Amino acid sequence: MRDRTAWKAPTPSRLRTAAHRVAAATPAERDRAVDALRAFAILGVVLGHWLVTALVADGGALRTASPLHLMPWLAPVSWVFQTLAVFFLVGGHVATKGLASARARGVPYGRWLRARLDRLFRPVAALLTLWTVAACSLLAAGADTGTVHTLVKLALSPLWFLLVFAALTAATPLLSRLNPLWPLAVVLHVDLIRFGLGGPAWLGWLNLAAGWLVPYTLGAAWTRGELDGRRAGWALLAGGAAATAGLVVWAGYPASMVGVPGAPVSNLDPPTLAAVTFGLAQCGLALLLRAPLRRALRRPPAWAAVALVNLSALTIFLWHQTALMATTATGLFAGRLPGLHTLPDGLGWVAARLAWLPVFALALTVCGAAFRAHEQGPDRRPSRLVRSHRSEAARMSGPGVGA
Repeated sequence: MRDRTAWKAPTPSRLRTAAHRVAAATPAERDRAVDALRAFAILGVVLGHWLVTALVADGGALRTASPLHLMPWLAPVSWVFQTLAVFFLVGGHVATKGLASARARGVPYGRWLRARLDRLFRPVAALLTLWTVAACSLLAAGADTGTVHTLVKLALSPLWFLLVFAALTAATPLLSRLNPLWPLAVVLHVDLIRFGLGGPAWLGWLNLAAGWLVPYTLGAAWTRGELDGRRAGWALLAGGAAATAGLVVWAGYPASMVGVPGAPVSNLDPPTLAAVTFGLAQCGLALLLRAPLRRALRRPPAWAAVALVNLSALTIFLWHQTALMATTATGLFAGRLPGLHTLPDGLGWVAARLAWLPVFALALTVCGAAFRAHEQGPDRRPSRLVRSHRSEAARMSGPGVGA
């Protein structure tokens, strides 16, 4: 007798069926543009890191290098893939909307916050555990300490984002009515004191909170309905782009919107006024794209792809650097490979690195399959959308998958 649960290849017709099931399971009131913007922001950061982070094999050690340092004309790449402001915009919108909904249902602030922080930090435990074991094993095996430091620093670098995001989430009741001009004014004055008056460099770390408060409070303004018109989007896009151009051309800010090793000033570590105004332009563009995205995501295949990314958003974000390093370390067995272990100093490296992107994606898929359960949690009842996605995955993969 034929086994009905036997694995079946994911043919185009079955993929279309799966996409329609996911679309049908999505509540009608869900704003799909919010999920799309979150997915674009996460994927932008991932691709940006994969394109501008090079691990150069130097003798028996690995060291980091950046193509933006050796090829500064590639700075526009950072304008496309530095999308953190959009993530904070969406985060502020979702958090303030969720808090208002919780209050309406009588859910205490403490319970609401614990639920959100649990979703944020549950996947972190797996990352910390794996890299603690990996670092100890490498050191015990006699690996170069500089190499181990480089790998651990890269692997754990996404955690700074979660700490800042968690702090802003906890302060959501205080931030829900805050005008974005206030944190913007803080960033302006900090940079004026640092760069214009020769103030201490440590003062810039005030911008770590104030800089990301700007898009987060813009998200709160979105929840309040203050950014519904297209005029707001155009004002943010045009004003932010003009201010950023002026700061780069006339005030001497770096053109790259990510840190460049060896550069005297980083726009991101900590955030500068140029990074914040650039974020305003990105937020304006994101607001303008809401309506087109909602129309595009009426198509089941497009929405299913966005839903799939959102189901594993934190896993993708936390493990993408590990996927890069795992590929790089494995490739060393084949020798010094172009675009993977070589110095990023020319177009040949760029072409080779682009060819490696599918391999990084495959490694990230393996990490996602291994660790996505830590994001969902063993006791958390999944949403109807998640259950639909999992059940369809089970039909296409055979028994036991997605259970």
